[in-house]
This record gives sequence, structure tokens and C-alpha cells, in this order.
Amino acid sequence: MYKIQTLNNISVRGLERFARDRYELASEIPSPHAIMLRSFNMHDMDIPASVLAVGRAGAGVNNIPVDKLSARGAPVFNAPGANANAVKELVIAGMLMAARNLLPAWDFARRAEGDDASIDKTVEKGKKDYAGFEIAGRTLGVIGLGAIGRLVANTAIDLDMKVVGFDPGLTVQGAWKLSSAVAQAHSVDELFSRVDFISIHVPLTDGTRKLVNTERLRLMRKGGVVLNFARGGIVDDVAVCKSIEAGHLYAYVCDFPSNALKNNSRVIALPHLGASTEEAEDNCAVMVADQLRDYLENGNIVNAVNFPEVAMPRSEGFRVAIANRNVPNMVGQISTKLATAGCNIIDMLNKSKGDLAYTLVDVNQPLNETLLKDLRGIDGVLAVRVC
Repeated sequence: MYKIQTLNNISVRGLERFARDRYELASEIPSPHAIMLRSFNMHDMDIPASVLAVGRAGAGVNNIPVDKLSARGAPVFNAPGANANAVKELVIAGMLMAARNLLPAWDFARRAEGDDASIDKTVEKGKKDYAGFEIAGRTLGVIGLGAIGRLVANTAIDLDMKVVGFDPGLTVQGAWKLSSAVAQAHSVDELFSRVDFISIHVPLTDGTRKLVNTERLRLMRKGGVVLNFARGGIVDDVAVCKSIEAGHLYAYVCDFPSNALKNNSRVIALPHLGASTEEAEDNCAVMVADQLRDYLENGNIVNAVNFPEVAMPRSEGFRVAIANRNVPNMVGQISTKLATAGCNIIDMLNKSKGDLAYTLVDVNQPLNETLLKDLRGIDGVLAVRVC
């Protein structure tokens, strides 16, 4: 019986993926084999030694001590793309809200007083203060062309916008999913200089912190709009407010309110609504639940942020999963230990990702405790598990 600890409320659709005859799920459970969460902060948590994997029903993993889990050979799964449509729709809504001044206009209309005739006069007299512009024909810059960025770019094309994208890590598979009408920028600075709107879809790292800053905002066309539904900290809040006050930036729309932003009339700061739809929560939970099941039952790793993707069909043999540091001769040492114990290898798959590697091996006979101890004793091996 596998034990799964849930640190947040997880979609029922996701939890239903765990067969009740094989899994026990609870928010408080001793010695869990895996943890499933959304926004719970695990950094100060004493993670039980029994935990083999962690799955976040979302994309970002800033709330999870990935390095600590990597050191014990535990993969950290996420759900890239599962909430992409929800975020895409909010980005498009943000562009329209900013371009047409919808929120200040709505506030003006709801504060109108008097009878209907008086309200009509007030509206007709004041509506000129909220005139906006159309997004068709304008140019959108998309920084980060992952699952969300691609959807935003493709939808903007469908809305008759021009789109410029920048992503030095764009894969061939990702490019196939991107409209051929999306133009390429060769640098972030070049992208800023070519667009009216900018939408950011990159993780928060040391390299992306304050990616949008005073210098880059000056490169942008006057009257531009910045949209940030990625992470707080990627945009310098003070810089965008100063740019708005100087009359250069038209508006800033984000999902991360702050004291610097909340009282600026040209800022729309939403309460982190990007993935807050029933559909997105279901999709994320289902994806992560399936990944945790496949790892616990078969040793397969799909969509882990810290380990390579290693998925191998099950044979009729006995499977061992080995997480290790990416060092020379690891496969050779593993094979030698197995051969010395009289195990014949039926199938094997080894891949690496940065400093870490992962190996799946199917052998023709069960692995006894002596052999498992020998495998764990190899210098650089982080974890050994029989599936």
C-alpha cells in the first residue's frame, strides 16, 4: 500500500487516479511515500525519510526544496502545460482590459448617481476619458515560448496582432506547435524595441529577476503595455510605476499585487488568478497524480524538474530504479554488480540531466537485500528502489 500525503486541497479528479486498493491518501499520514501539493511552502518542513517523490499540481516549484530532494534521489514532478489555457485566457483578458481601460471605466460607471437620465448624461460626458485602442495590428512580444507562451502567441496571431518571440531554449517540438507567423527576436533588448505589448512566460531565477527594468522599458515603444502572469520579481514594480508616471508606459497588468502597484490607476494587479480555474486545477492534479503513480509503480520519470525523463516499458522481469550523480562509469559499475550477483539484464535505460542521472534496469530474477546494499554502496548512488 502506497501512502500519499496531500499538503493542499487537491482536485478530486486527481485524487481519483489513485486506486484505493493500492493507495492511502490523507493530509496527515505517517511515513508517506510521496507528497502532493499546490502552493504549500515545504522549505521549512521536515520531510520524512520515507518520501520517494514530490508532485506539485502546477508549474512553478519555488515552494519546494528541490536541491534537498535531489540529494536524496527523489524526483520533483510538476504539471507543465496543464494550466496553460487558463493563463493564456487571462493574458488575453489583461491585454483587452488595459487597451480599453475597462476597469477604470467600469468603476466610473458604477459610481454614477441619480436617476437613469442623469446617469446617461454623466456617462456620455465622461466616456471620452476612458477611450482606448484596439489590439489588432499592434505587436506583441512574448518572452518564453513554452506551453503558455506558445498559446498566447498563437492566439494573438488569431486576433490579428503581430507577434515577436524570444526563447533561446525553444525545442524543435515546441517550434512545431508555434505559428509560423511568429517572428524571432535575437535578444530580450531587441524584442523590447519592436513591440507594443510584452507578455512574460519564464520562471523566476537569478537570471530573470528584474528582467523588465528601467533600461528595457525605455527601449519599448511609447504607450506600451507590460503583462506579467509568470512570477512576481521578474518585473521591477518601481520601474514600471515610474515609467507610467513619466507617460512612457501606458499600463501594467500582473498577477502579483504589491504596495508599489496597488494604488496606481494604470496598474491592474490581480490576486494570482492565472491558474485559478476549475479546469486548470483538475488538469494539473490529474497530470501529477498519473506521474506519481507511474514513478511509484514502474519507476518511470516524466516531467520531473530535477531528473531526466526516463520511461521504459515493463518487461516480464524484475525492475530496479537507481538515482545517482552524473559521474563516469556508473552504468558499468551497476552492470558489474548485477552480473556478479547472477542477474541477467533484460532491458536497461540510463539518462542524465545536469549533475544527476537515472537508470532503470529490468533483470531476470529478484534482487536480494545483499545486492541492493551493494548497489547503494556505489559511490555517487543516491537511491535504489525495487519497483
